[in-house]
Amino acid sequence: MELLNVIFLSLIQGITEFLPVSSSAHLILFPTFSGNKDQGLLIDISVHLGSLIAVTIFFWPDVKAVIVSSTKFFSKNLDSSDRHLVICLVVATIPAVVLGAILKYSGLYDYIRNSTLIIGLAMLGFGILLWLSDRNKQVDVKLYDWTIRHALILGLWQMLALIPGTSRSGITITGARFLNYDRSSAIKISMLMSIPTIIAAATLEFYSLGFESLSINWIEIVLAVIISALAAFGALTLMVQLLKTINFTPYVLYRILLGGILIIWAFV
Repeated sequence: MELLNVIFLSLIQGITEFLPVSSSAHLILFPTFSGNKDQGLLIDISVHLGSLIAVTIFFWPDVKAVIVSSTKFFSKNLDSSDRHLVICLVVATIPAVVLGAILKYSGLYDYIRNSTLIIGLAMLGFGILLWLSDRNKQVDVKLYDWTIRHALILGLWQMLALIPGTSRSGITITGARFLNYDRSSAIKISMLMSIPTIIAAATLEFYSLGFESLSINWIEIVLAVIISALAAFGALTLMVQLLKTINFTPYVLYRILLGGILIIWAFV
């Protein structure tokens, strides 16, 4: 794969992973509209690894608390709020992991992945849903106020992200806003949910690779990880700063525009 394409793909993944605009849709559409061959699972895994590094660094204090809590989960000295956070993340991750495995091994995911119409409808429909949720009142709810019930609800919302064009971050933020979490808390919960989900998805894809015939270009892999990490960190920083003064409407408008174009494209 040409290094220029790797750079473009890494930038696309990094910029769109944590914005509510669906990174998977952009990665799927890139070879379609650029005329290049599909980048393959190995590059997909690499750019997702870059995004994982970015969100881990950005939310390091919270991520560190989760890691420590996970390793000392059964310790009597562990703070109950930390244990509760770990449980919530596990509960929120399970639904998407189970459904993702079912879709992957049944072949259904490959079908919906290749449908421009489905991607367009998801971009448009879930974009409007994000706008509706963002009109909800904001409540000063902190991360450690996250309940197991809400974790399960957001886990079910996250299942919808398996439809290309939905946006994992967008749909979990939508769910959190419908639960009346303020924008800042909704983003933090969504980003923390992304960590185990990205790890699970990457592990599933990594396992499905045929290693006997696998050719690894380490320059491409390292480049993809670094560029996607830098781009994701920059996009995440910008979104968090902007949402202190504005709402999600700019992202909604982008989704509606792109979704409309894709729906038209599917019929011509």
